[in-house]
Order: sequence, then structure tokens, then C-alpha cells
Amino acid sequence: MLTYNELIQLRDKLANGEIELELAKAAYWNSFEEGQRSWHTKDWKERRAKFIKDKCEICSSKDMLTLQHFSHPRKLFEYSKDITSAYTKDYIQTNPDIDRSEFSNHILKNYDYNPIPLCPNCKSRNPNKRMRKVPQYLCTACRHEFDNPVYKSVDELISTFYENEEATEVRDKCFVSNDKWRNKNNLSNIRYWLQREQVKHKNVETITKESFLLYLNDNIKYLSFEDTITACKKCAFNFDIKNMELCPKCKENYKGIQYATCIQCLPEEKQNAAREKIEFGKGLQAMHERLGID
Repeated sequence: MLTYNELIQLRDKLANGEIELELAKAAYWNSFEEGQRSWHTKDWKERRAKFIKDKCEICSSKDMLTLQHFSHPRKLFEYSKDITSAYTKDYIQTNPDIDRSEFSNHILKNYDYNPIPLCPNCKSRNPNKRMRKVPQYLCTACRHEFDNPVYKSVDELISTFYENEEATEVRDKCFVSNDKWRNKNNLSNIRYWLQREQVKHKNVETITKESFLLYLNDNIKYLSFEDTITACKKCAFNFDIKNMELCPKCKENYKGIQYATCIQCLPEEKQNAAREKIEFGKGLQAMHERLGID
């Protein structure tokens, strides 16, 4: 695993064009050992000793002190996703149109079409399908009864889409991706993902480099101890695991970080309301567990 200073040097070389992207990625990832964490390294321990204070900055305890980070590095793919979205947005703003033939071929190749049934009399969408009565269908708009609905072809839908993107019939998610995900899409969704793929293909190296630089910056910030305080294990555990912090009023009880004080420091009438809310939440959670609801 690269040290803090080595990581800065790698980031600067990549940013200044002194090292190729693939070599920079190899230098970073090849330095990792399976199961190793940054806080296991000699570099971390030596620099930690210079930053950590002699007592918890939250409760003043001197027992089992640690450096509490308030932010953690994001995943590399999260940066790549955000940057790709930004590039796609810019691309769509400057290149809003897409060749119809290319769009049509893309749909036929990558999606299965599940058409919406239409009334053959008035072309109303989604007629009522009856289980026992015949004819099988009843149009709720014109009351026409029939057995065989009509459908719009893919080409007809695409034509409508190119004429009016806000038309009701092109909003239906009747195109199912023929990959393992089987996602449902409408034509607007499909166009976006096609344009996004075009952007990724055209800017793959730029997007990858920008993502990797942001990822390196994120890890450098984490290793710098910039966004940290000294905390005891109890305060660190409550913050990281329970999303709680010490009440600033009584400095004895812990509270959810979204609240101003702990329950004990609230006025009596608000204490009762808070406890009722907590009990309701516990009851709801218990019911979900009984029913197998996640």
C-alpha cells in the first residue's frame, strides 16, 4: 500500500502528465495486499501519533483514543458514474438529436418489445381484460367489446416519439432490455442510455483519468487526517455505527445527530412524544421482522 507522500506524488505525476494512466493505476492497485487496511501500515501509525490528542474532543475521556473521520473515501465507480453523467448532460445539450435509423436499430437489437393493447374501435389504451366474459376485452372509453386488441409497431412508436416526445404512448415502459437485468424502459430512457454509452466510448480515457484523480484526492484527504477529531472508542462507535453523538446540553447522554438534544434534555411534554415515537418505531420494526419484510 502506498504511503501518504507516495500517493501525493502519484497524483501529481498523473495530473501533470508525467505518467500514463494505466501505469498510475497499476502503481496504485499493485501496492495493495489482500486484507490490508491503511490503519495497519507503519506510515499511518507514525503520522497518527502526531495528530492524536491526549483526550476525547467530545467527552474528554482519555480511554482508548482513536482518530474519528467525519468523511470516508468514495468508491472509484461512484466518481466514474458522476463524471459520465455530467459528460452525458453536456453532450445532450449540444447534441440533442440522434439519428433515427441508428436509434431504431439499437432498439431492435437490444430490447424486447411488449406492446400496449389498444381498442380496435377508438384506439384507447389498455382496455379492460375480462377473465370470464366474452368477448375478452371491454374498452372503458367507447364500451366496444372485442377479442383481438390492436398494437402499435415499434416503428410507429418511434415515429410518434420523433414527432412529439411528450405523447402519452411513448411514455410507456414497454421495452425490456434483453440482458440479464431485464430493465423496463420507455423510448426517452433508451435514448438517454444510448447517448450515455456513446459519451463513454468517445471519452473513455478522459472520464477514467478524471475519476481516478478524484479517487486519489479522496484517499489523500482521508490519509491526511484533515477531517478528523480525537475520539474515545465509545464516541467513535456511537457516531459510526449508531449515527449518534454526545448531547451538547447535558454531555452525558447520546442523541441522534439530526436532533438538537437528547430526550432527557427535552421539555417533559416533548419527552413523552419522543418516547412514543420511538416505541412506535420499535413496534413497526418488530412487525416487519415477523412478516419477513426488509
